[in-house]
Amino acid sequence: MIFCRKIFLLLFVISFSQKIIAQRKPVVEFERVDFTKNDSLQLLKEFGQHKKFIPQFTLQSLIALSYYPELKHTHIRFIYKPAHSPLTTRPTFPSVLFKKSNRRFTITISHSTVDKLEPILLKRMSFNEQVGVIGHELGHVSDFTRRNIFSMAGSGIGHIFSSHYIDRFEYRTDSICIAHGLGYQLLAWSTFVRRTMNRKNWEGADNVNASVMTRERYMNPSTISRRIAANPRYSNQ
Repeated sequence: MIFCRKIFLLLFVISFSQKIIAQRKPVVEFERVDFTKNDSLQLLKEFGQHKKFIPQFTLQSLIALSYYPELKHTHIRFIYKPAHSPLTTRPTFPSVLFKKSNRRFTITISHSTVDKLEPILLKRMSFNEQVGVIGHELGHVSDFTRRNIFSMAGSGIGHIFSSHYIDRFEYRTDSICIAHGLGYQLLAWSTFVRRTMNRKNWEGADNVNASVMTRERYMNPSTISRRIAANPRYSNQ
């Protein structure tokens, strides 16, 4: 079963990678000081269409978006408010009923939550880690823009009734993020969360008080590192 899952994910990543229009080179680490005002304006001009940003996270979001050229014209609204989960991504209703190219999405970033999750809010992360987790959320958007209405409905049902479905869903999203070239940033975020929460596996905000899972819902740093090493896109780094 595990072998079949790995084969499926490998085939998925290969096929997904082939659909990426323009491939930006992976960067080992992003820092805010690396970007001038003109750099930021250029990113905003190219990747900021139909987007509503949170001011303090605009550059991080634009950098992540630059690795998802297929989302250039997708409507995405970033919201900053109190929420249990540090970040969540949802298609808006009724846009899920629209054709794929017209769907709209909301990415909610939490600025306050329960005490246990406060240390891993976006505002506590480094710039590079912020790009990584935003890249993960954009992986959800990229995935949802390719699904038909029946697949979207199935995903909603799976989230309600099957924790194993969520495992596959989040693992797949990490695969999308790596395939798009943000593997190093995902690795930074994955390492940050496990170090900060003192956990070998990260099961997500909804399971923060549950016993530690033995299965891998979000890719562990060692898995991400292996994926990076095996992906030719990262070979020149």
